[in-house]
Amino acid sequence: MKTYSTYRRQPVVPRYHQAVITIDSPYTGDVSPGSNPQQRNITGARIIKMSVGGGDNNVYLVQDCATGAALLIDAANEAARLIELIEQEAADQVRLIVTTHQHIDHWWALPEVAGLGIPTAAHELDAAPLPVTPDRLLCDNDAIVIGDLTFTVIHLRGHTPGAIALALTDGAGRTHLFTGDSLFPGGIGKTATPADFDSLYRDVTTKLFDRYPDDTAVYPGHGADTTLGTERPHLDEWRQRGW
Repeated sequence: MKTYSTYRRQPVVPRYHQAVITIDSPYTGDVSPGSNPQQRNITGARIIKMSVGGGDNNVYLVQDCATGAALLIDAANEAARLIELIEQEAADQVRLIVTTHQHIDHWWALPEVAGLGIPTAAHELDAAPLPVTPDRLLCDNDAIVIGDLTFTVIHLRGHTPGAIALALTDGAGRTHLFTGDSLFPGGIGKTATPADFDSLYRDVTTKLFDRYPDDTAVYPGHGADTTLGTERPHLDEWRQRGW
């Protein structure tokens, strides 16, 4: 069983004690705990990526340029910092917090951030362990509409029973995948059994690689970004090694 002794929940400071957060550009997708978040401008939206906590967890704030409405993906840690980011960049505009899966390092700040009055969502199979009961239970192929943006829910079984990815196709036709801990540069997410590996490998190949083109951007739950084209040549290697 995975343990979380290396993760430390960060204290929440009062709302009136705020620091200005510097957003870096150009976007490289390579952030680390304590570094400035980065902003990527895509057609019709912007993506702000921040790393938080001892587990180097990525948090994504995706904002529709037309309406200002925003989605937060994984309120992972450092609640005060996330609240500062929201209030600075998308005050009263975050419509939903989506948790990609049930592991604690991806929701440690969820109670405090949801306490701003923001609804939450997660897959129904991973909802029970969360500290906040989701306002919306997600299923495969559900659509999450945030302003003029539509995110498609993709259920990827294996890392956890209810792990999901979110797919956003921007105004230029390029798809952006937020994959949680199901797909990383160099392989799929950690699994506990061969059956779980088979399930996750099958779902990642059929629901991601078979569905989306090589220029699809991948934003994982930890570490740097990648593309499906970069990872596609290694699928057989992943299958043979079993992780």
